[in-house]
Amino acid sequence: MDRMIYIGMSGAKQAMEQQASVANNMANVSTRGFRAQINSYQALPVLGDSLSTRTLVSATTPAADLRPGPMQPTGRALDVAVQGQGWLTVQMPDGSEALTRVGNLQVGADGQLQTMDALPLMGDAGPLVVPPGAVVTVTPDGVVNAQVPGDAATGGAEVGRLKLVNPPPATLVRGADGLFRLQTGAGAAQADPNVRLRSGALEGSNVNPVEAMVAMISNARRFEMQMKTLQTAESNDQQANKLLSAS
Repeated sequence: MDRMIYIGMSGAKQAMEQQASVANNMANVSTRGFRAQINSYQALPVLGDSLSTRTLVSATTPAADLRPGPMQPTGRALDVAVQGQGWLTVQMPDGSEALTRVGNLQVGADGQLQTMDALPLMGDAGPLVVPPGAVVTVTPDGVVNAQVPGDAATGGAEVGRLKLVNPPPATLVRGADGLFRLQTGAGAAQADPNVRLRSGALEGSNVNPVEAMVAMISNARRFEMQMKTLQTAESNDQQANKLLSAS
């Protein structure tokens, strides 16, 4: 009887946790560059002094869906979208690097090229700084040009090249801030000259709202099924107690 209770209890608990993950995906349908979480179930033995005849259900999010999202034209010169696989590199406050697909850029008060979250964009030689008042454009291969008003130079002066990387998906870990980082011990990501950008566009979320809705309904039904298992176990226990007391 207790095996039945273990299965129903852990199954219901993990169905609720997985529902929260699916709800998070649904809430980020319109978030720029968002990567959907992939959910799965896993059977684990119950550790203890007893025989290993009991199992628990564990819900995990082993990876993220790294398929590119839809391109959304904006016409803004400082909006860039990574075409296909690849990442933009930003510098965190502690000096470490993180990866993002969100390319709505801006120029900070100090002239640094940064994201809308004020994280500096990394270039091949460090954060990129543009002259005050310059008109900034980004080429498909990540070269940042700055045209100062009154400067007759065609296309402007080259400020640097964005650090575009494409590390193996298995080495990426999603952080609580939505940014991706390399696994501990993997080292820093190296620039990949094959990564290309599209200017004047942003990448949307790769969450499929229809699939997310179906997953939410499926998780709700799975939770109901597990609760029914617990109710059945309770009913069987009551019937057994009646038989034992009658004897």
